[in-house]
Amino acid sequence: MGNIVGKGESAKKVWIPETKLEAKMVEGMQRRAAAGSAMKSFNSIILKFPKIDESLRNCKSIFEQFDEDSNGAIDHEELKKCFLKLEISFTEEEIKDLFEACDINEDKGMEFNEFIVLLCLVYLLKDDAAAVHAKSRMGMPDLEATFETLVDAFVFLDKNKDGYVSKSEMVQAINETTSGERSSGQIAMKRFEEMDWDKNGMVNFKEFLFAFTGWVGIDDIEDEEEGEEKV
Repeated sequence: MGNIVGKGESAKKVWIPETKLEAKMVEGMQRRAAAGSAMKSFNSIILKFPKIDESLRNCKSIFEQFDEDSNGAIDHEELKKCFLKLEISFTEEEIKDLFEACDINEDKGMEFNEFIVLLCLVYLLKDDAAAVHAKSRMGMPDLEATFETLVDAFVFLDKNKDGYVSKSEMVQAINETTSGERSSGQIAMKRFEEMDWDKNGMVNFKEFLFAFTGWVGIDDIEDEEEGEEKV
């Protein structure tokens, strides 16, 4: 995900993005962080789970619209048509980078939860992400409001505004909510481990989004549909 650069043992750790896309994510998040976060505690994020879940599930119709062959995944060509339809002006290289970054199964097709993560990354990267109350950037104002909540949640967790969330920042965020509870550190570690996919001790926005879709139950949608098909 990123590399550590420092001079001597006492030097501050600086994370260097490994890809152009990650660098853009960090830059976009730092720009957005300048506006601050409306979140006051980790509990305030949890309380938004039901509304976020409903909003993201409503995105299923958008996914199905662009899944032209109805195989349950959006391939690279379908994604390019999706961007064209939504008037998202990204270069071929940027679309390729986004597709490869979000196709975590590396099966040349994005499933629903991967598609949601991609759209949220597009929301962060497109135009000026610091303009929180700007005119709709993707033509989906309701969904974009949900994406802004997710960006806001990450900004709340990223205490030092470097574009990443560390273990200590996660512990700090949980402790702000569960002051005095012995289990707070364990809760923070469990949540952090769910986010830190590459186990390098730092979480970027993409990793956070994939964990979040699991927390609110988006990963269960495919399982529910597969169960219905078997009945």
